Amino acid sequence: MKCYKDLNTLPEFKNAVITIGTFDGVHLGHQQILAQLKAEAKRIGGETVIITFNPHPRKVFSSIPGEIKLLTTQNEKKKLLKKAGIDHLVIVPFTHQFANQTAEQYISEFLVKYFKPHTIIIGYDHRFGKGRSGDIQLLEIKGKELGFTVIEIPEHILSEAKISSTNIRHALGNSDILTANELLGYEYFFEGTVIEGNKLGRTIGFPTANLHIEHEEKLIPGNGVYGVKVDIGNKEYIGMMNIGVRPTIDGSKRTIEINIFDFNEDIYGASVNVFIKYYIRGEVKFNGLDSLKEQLKKDQIAVKSLMKS
Repeated sequence: MKCYKDLNTLPEFKNAVITIGTFDGVHLGHQQILAQLKAEAKRIGGETVIITFNPHPRKVFSSIPGEIKLLTTQNEKKKLLKKAGIDHLVIVPFTHQFANQTAEQYISEFLVKYFKPHTIIIGYDHRFGKGRSGDIQLLEIKGKELGFTVIEIPEHILSEAKISSTNIRHALGNSDILTANELLGYEYFFEGTVIEGNKLGRTIGFPTANLHIEHEEKLIPGNGVYGVKVDIGNKEYIGMMNIGVRPTIDGSKRTIEINIFDFNEDIYGASVNVFIKYYIRGEVKFNGLDSLKEQLKKDQIAVKSLMKS
């Protein structure tokens, strides 16, 4: 898959079959839309092109920092779309100026000028242009005039995609990892950088890698202990992750810590990918470090047992 961030560097697409959207999560609902996109491109001997926006349009119009929570960062979305077999991804800078185009300008000076689409596959409720005045009917009218075809994504597929996104966010917020992963079609994951912590875990036999998540928009699951896979470089490990405020220790700041099993290397500054497989338990305040240590032993046994199943 080729990725572009500058409209002026776009190639001449061959019979471009395009769709437009955020595709946050690239979950099973989205994958039905992608399958339709690929099937149409194959039928006409064309190329699949996805147009998405950065930052998220809602972020541009929001006055609250961190209000928008996303299932996938831009890089994560790129990986998932590449895996899905998309030919081209175009990430369009979303600005107030872009949003203020009229619907007609959006079609002629954006879609047609830069993409020369053969076919546009779009939802029945897709809105575009200043004041969200453009709709699929306008696209169909302009398509006859400017030489492209419009295919409507069936309502049930579009509804399924929207419901899935909402349900996935709800499940993750409630630590329901099994439901989230089932709707996603893959294990929910995020990328983090290993930073220095207070090294307390070492003193009780459970050293942890403390993670910093660069993207404030990335949705982090609810507090608790999880069984995870961790990719470091080209190697995969298993471990247990705690998300929360560590009430037994200080209870002041939300952190993400991972105890990687059978691992004893210095990885400060390293970038790691964490894949969440199981929810083990909620966050609990224990009566001292000895009680915490005993519970961590039980958590480790539980995670290893689940990972084997």
